[in-house]
Parts: sequence; structure tokens; C-alpha cells
Amino acid sequence: MTDMTAEAPPRPSFLMRTRHFFAWVLAGPQSERLRKARSRVRLAMLGFGALYAVIAVSLVVYVVRYDRSAQSGVRSAEAVSSTRPDILDRNGEVLATDVRAISLYAEPKKLAASFDVDEATELLTAVLPDLDAREVRERLRSGKGFVWLRREITPAQRDQIHRLGIPGVGFLREAKRSYPNGPTLSHVLGMVNVDNQGLGGIERYIDNQGLAELHRAGLVTDRNQAAVQLSIDLRVQHVLRDELIQAHQKFRAKAAAGVIVDVNTGEILALASIPDYDPNQPSTAAGFDRANRITTGVYEMGSVMKSLTTAMAIDSGRFNINSTFDARFPMAVGRHQVKDFHAQRRVLTLPEVFTYSSNIGTSRMALSLGGEHQRSFLRRLGQFDRVVTEIGPSTAPLVPRRWADITAATVSFGHGISVAPLQAVMGTAALVNGGRLITPTFLRRSPEQVQAASRQVIRPETSQAMRFLMRLNSERGSGRRADVEGFYVGGKTGTSEKVIGGRYSKDKQLNSFMAVFPADQPRYLLLVMLDEPRGIPETHGLATAGFNAAPTAGRVIARSAPLLGLQPRFDLAPAMQTIQVGYRMPGR
Repeated sequence: MTDMTAEAPPRPSFLMRTRHFFAWVLAGPQSERLRKARSRVRLAMLGFGALYAVIAVSLVVYVVRYDRSAQSGVRSAEAVSSTRPDILDRNGEVLATDVRAISLYAEPKKLAASFDVDEATELLTAVLPDLDAREVRERLRSGKGFVWLRREITPAQRDQIHRLGIPGVGFLREAKRSYPNGPTLSHVLGMVNVDNQGLGGIERYIDNQGLAELHRAGLVTDRNQAAVQLSIDLRVQHVLRDELIQAHQKFRAKAAAGVIVDVNTGEILALASIPDYDPNQPSTAAGFDRANRITTGVYEMGSVMKSLTTAMAIDSGRFNINSTFDARFPMAVGRHQVKDFHAQRRVLTLPEVFTYSSNIGTSRMALSLGGEHQRSFLRRLGQFDRVVTEIGPSTAPLVPRRWADITAATVSFGHGISVAPLQAVMGTAALVNGGRLITPTFLRRSPEQVQAASRQVIRPETSQAMRFLMRLNSERGSGRRADVEGFYVGGKTGTSEKVIGGRYSKDKQLNSFMAVFPADQPRYLLLVMLDEPRGIPETHGLATAGFNAAPTAGRVIARSAPLLGLQPRFDLAPAMQTIQVGYRMPGR
């Protein structure tokens, strides 16, 4: 009998079972496989989408970078020259501002692809004949993305070039700095380069305050810049500059310079140096003779420094307004002799030493106190350090290394030490304002800022005595020609022989007059300097400071004092009655 029972199917091998297991794990049942298939499709779609997004972003970045490279000059110019803040004087008058100008540029890559460079050069130079054809051709063939062809063209020239239809040639409206008053404030404001970046003066100061960084970051617009207000009074500046120009011409001087400072705040109201330049035309600034002599360069200030020596003597307590000094004969100091220009050949009181500008009497004050005392006092009054203002630091003073007796003697009357004129102004202001040394500034100051910028350097009583002496000098001494009726001017002349070839020259002088007004209640200090003035018939051929710097200062004061709000007073008595210092006239 045949066995009809079917054979059992063979059992799957271990390898097959393992394969099926992993297939089930990976694919799962049918529903699981479908779900995972859809996930895979979505994942693939996302992958391809991300890939295309990366490609798209790369294309955008490439285009943007190409556009930036093609117009990098345009964008950098817009960032740098688009805006600068206005500069105003203390009364709100505009001293510097931006105006819009049209500039011509080209994109050589774009032009070369569709236009003949030689033809483009010929067309452009026909409209702008002063362009250098060779230079233009080289720029257009440079293959660069951007080149300047001409900064600042006229609207008519723009229209002519536009009608030429040259591809890759365009126009940019950029900012151009304008100085409405021309050269009037050139040494204070400085100027800018073709990209509107400050090159000196207040313009460079503005950049150093962070404007340059903001420009580079592209964060500066016309609307987010506050005007910079200076301490300068434009009206007074016009007066000072005008009188310096007249004196420069009248006395045939090599140069002239002056500054007016508020002695109670340190604010500079006017500063001029002749010859000057027009910041609207930067090329006119070339040449050493255009330098600002008030801060650039150092000079032996001559008898102006006798004010510091006299203040040192009084402040020491060793001398007072009634002290006397033997000036009968020249004074021997080692192998040298100290002489007086206007020798009186008698014993002089301290006020007489000042008004007669006695080298002998002034030297005796310094030698009595000693060289170390003198050095310490001059350092305390800022004569050994640069004066740092918004337009930059002054030139470093030239101070003797050894301080022998002859050094103390000559320094006492302004020889052997060279300082920037602004240093001498700062030190002299402290002598008359109650004894406070105040750092000068070209910006408006609040009372708190004045306090922070000042320190007491001499006693108030010493300052009162110095006001008396300076006023007395304008009544009886070398400052008589600077006196202006009603404004109670005080001052001190300085006639310093210049060092030429290592020797003092007898016919080349630096003359100066330091004036305080009004002397009884000081408000302002004026320095007038004339470099190598010449004698004229009106001065009987004499060229000392009393005949040129002093009268120039008088004219400046007569014109500027009313503008500064000073009312003339005609009822003031002479210094000995108005400024009480206990001075006894000789013989009484």
C-alpha cells in the first residue's frame, strides 16, 4: 500500500533565516515598508531642495560679490564721502558743511565687452579735455570692476557724457566738503582729501572720534550726525585775521600769527596764522610757510617770558611789588654779561623792572631763587610739555639740558628756551585769571569741564599783582601803543633775536605782544606775533615789538572787544588806584 502522506518542506537554512530576519527588521511588514518608502522620498526631496538652495545662495553671493567688486570704489566712496557733520562756530555759523558733487567712474570689465576702449577714451577726453588720454586708456583697459575717471564734474559735463551712451560709464553723487569762509579758519578746521577724510585740524579730530570707523562700517548717514560746535567766534576770527594780514603787509614781515583765548575757560575764540591757505583748494596748503605758527614750531618768546619770571618771584614770597633790584651796571654771570636794552642805570623797583623790561632785574629774580626753583615753576606752568588740543599736540619745547646760572639768567628773559606760542599763552593766562592753569580747547566747555581741565598753580594774590603790572606796562611802558580807551588793556612786549646759523641775529627778530583785557577783571588774552618785521618811516625805522606787535594788538582789541560783549568803561582810574596791590611810588 502506497504511503500518500506529503513530504514536509525542507527547513530554511540558518543563513536564509538570518537574511529574512534582517529584511524584516529593515523593511518590516508591508505597511511599515510603505511608510518608510514615503519617508525616503521626502528625505530625497529635502536633500535635493537643500542642494538647490545651496546652489542658489552661492549664485546670489557670487553675483553680490561681483557687483561689489565692480563697484567697490562707488560703495567705499559712498561710505567715506557721503557725509561729515557740519562744523559750527559758537554762535551757530556754519564753518564747514557737505555739498553734493557729481563724479565720473567706469566699469572696465563691462565696457571692454561691448565697446572699443580707444573710441571711449577719445569721446571722454573730447568732453573733458584736461583728462590725460593715456591714463584714461590705461584705466579702461585695466580689467577692474571699478575705476574713477574724474571726481567732481559739472552737470553740463555729465549730460554730455550721458548722451555719448558709453556702456560701463556712470555717475555717482558723492559728498564734497565746502568751507564757506575760505581761508579764514584754515589752520583750525584743517581740510579733507578727495574721499572726504580729515587731513588735519578739527576735521581729523572728528575722524579720530570714531567717524572713520562708522564710515567703514557703513553706519553713517546724513541724518544721524550731530553738528560739531566750536568755541571759535567767526566775527572775532575775521577781525584777528584781517589785522594780522594788514600788519604782515605793512611791516613786510615774513609771517604773522595770533590767538585769542578766554582766560577763565580756556576756550579759543580765534586763531590765525599768515600766510594761510584755502581748504577748498588743498593744493594751496603746500609749503612750510603755510604752517600754523601758534602750535607748529617753537620759538624763543623773548621778554614775554618775563611775566612768568616776575610771577615766580612774587609767588615765592621772597619778593613783593615794592622789592628793588640793582640795575646800575651790567650783571656778570660767569664769563657772560647781562645788559639792558633800555638801560636806566639805577636801582629799579619790581614794577619798573617789568615796565622797562630790564634783563638785569629779571635775571636777579631768577638767580636769587635758583635754577631748580625756576625749572620747577616753569614745569608747573606747562612750559615743559606739549599742549594737546583738538587740532593735535603742539611741537615739543626745547628745554636746556643743563641749568647753569647763565641758563637761569637767560631763560628768565626768554632766551635759551623755546616753546610753542600756545604754551606761552596758556601759562600767561594762569597769571591773570586767579592762578589757574587751564588746558586750551577749540570746543565749548561747561563749568564742570572747565573745573576738570584746570588746576591752581599760583596764589590769587600773585595773579592780582600780575594784572597790576601788565596794566601798568600799558600805561607807562612798552605796551602803551596797545592801549585802547575804555577796555583797560594790560600786556607785555617781547622782542627776541632769532638764532641764525647758531648765532643771534641783530636784524631778524620775532616780535610779540601778550595782551589781557580788561586787566582789572580779566576775560580774554590775546597774543600777536610778527616774524621778522621791518622798520618803516612811521616807526622811525625801529622794528621792536612796541612799534608793530603792540599797536596791532590794540587794533584787534578795539574791533573785537565790542563783539565779545565788553562795554567800554571810561571812568576807570590808573592801575595804582584800580588794582590794589599796595605799591608805593619810589621816593614816597
